[in-house]
Amino acid sequence: MTRFQTSTGIALAATLLASSASAQQAAPESILPQPKGEAAPTAQTAQPNPARTVDEAFGDIQMASGEVVQEIPSLEGVWTLAQAQQLLDFIPGVAAEGLNPSDYQSEALTAAIAAGEGEELNVLASKVFVWLVEDLRDGRTPMESRRQWFVVDPDADRLPTWKLLEDALASGEIAATLTSLNPVHPDYAALKAELATASDPARIKLIRANMDRWRWLPQDLGRQYLVTNVPEYMLRLTVNNKIIDKYRVVVGKPGRTATPQLAEMVEAVIYNPTWTVPQSIVVGEGLGNKVLNNPTWARNAGYKATKGANGWITVVQQPGPQNSLGLMKLDMPNEHAIFLHDTPSRHLFNQDNRALSHGCIRVQGARELAMTMSMLGNAKSKEDIPAIREEVSEITQSGEYTRYAMERQWPVYITYFTMATDVDGKLRKFNDIYERDAPVLAALDAPRVSDRARETSEEAVEIVDDMQT
Repeated sequence: MTRFQTSTGIALAATLLASSASAQQAAPESILPQPKGEAAPTAQTAQPNPARTVDEAFGDIQMASGEVVQEIPSLEGVWTLAQAQQLLDFIPGVAAEGLNPSDYQSEALTAAIAAGEGEELNVLASKVFVWLVEDLRDGRTPMESRRQWFVVDPDADRLPTWKLLEDALASGEIAATLTSLNPVHPDYAALKAELATASDPARIKLIRANMDRWRWLPQDLGRQYLVTNVPEYMLRLTVNNKIIDKYRVVVGKPGRTATPQLAEMVEAVIYNPTWTVPQSIVVGEGLGNKVLNNPTWARNAGYKATKGANGWITVVQQPGPQNSLGLMKLDMPNEHAIFLHDTPSRHLFNQDNRALSHGCIRVQGARELAMTMSMLGNAKSKEDIPAIREEVSEITQSGEYTRYAMERQWPVYITYFTMATDVDGKLRKFNDIYERDAPVLAALDAPRVSDRARETSEEAVEIVDDMQT
């Protein structure tokens, strides 16, 4: 096999690692460079927070009649007229965030303010505040309209509604508290700027839908991550909101093999992967018997088959250039069996329409990405790079299946934006290849839904294979 040579990925890792003189002792994220003149931002987790204790989630535990009673946090506060007026004044401005001001009962709130302080004002103002928190922090689109959306947004755990209400009333910073919930990614700001100048109704709706999609994700994606925008057919390696490298990708075909939307962690790089062929192909397409009955053909194609006493045939494609996963894959365990991988069918990256796989994401330049991830996931300084490069080169030459664990795991986001900033920095509209826009647009036009689920009820789509097209 080809030995890894000095590449863009190696230079990238060296540049990132060299930025910290104290990288050997630094926290994992601190080895990455910061924009000049800016302090290092606090990294946010890409996954939901660990389970919180009862104390943390619900307040003090009290003993009553020998039973443990948990004090449920209140979603109703005591409002002054000035605070309620600040809330009322905030409502029209949500139009700039792609939300509908008519959702938030301005007329009723005006009347409650006119009636003076008291229970009626407390109940209504608290309800409006909670609705705004939910929509700004979590997105207005209910789960049933988010097709194949399997990301659990951690923001509701990180910024619980009751705590936001409590703090806003204590500080009097009603508007500032709500404004702080907006997504911080530059792409959201670009959509917001476009919304301010858009006049075509259809374009306005599309912008609003894609602004809401940003709210479905963690408010802060972190300092470094991989992100794929499926309709764009592109993968980005991003550090401090800057695209460090970009790769063309092939994604799932429309239908049952459409690529779902996920937020996972890359735990390792698999070099020289094997591919266990699904039974839908082994039995359904007769591959098992073909491998057993044609040993020369099977050997040339890299297949090995075993037949159990019960007649069950297992077929595994061995590592090698013909392997359907190519020479690497990024190990990101998830119930959908979706991952990023190499491919021997590299000619497909030249096509404009690259929705061709059975769900997994094939990456152009995957071997360079693998080297980059191996270094960024394990090197503590630039001095570590040559040893990692040599080790990975030996692994690839060996042709043997090897799981190369990453000490520092990287978030990877698989997203679906039909209007977004492309890899060249231009705001563009992308084809809605999976027809996921319609339910979002309909939901934004429909009355607001309260008490929305945080997790989808959709079942994981079984990816039956990733045979090369």
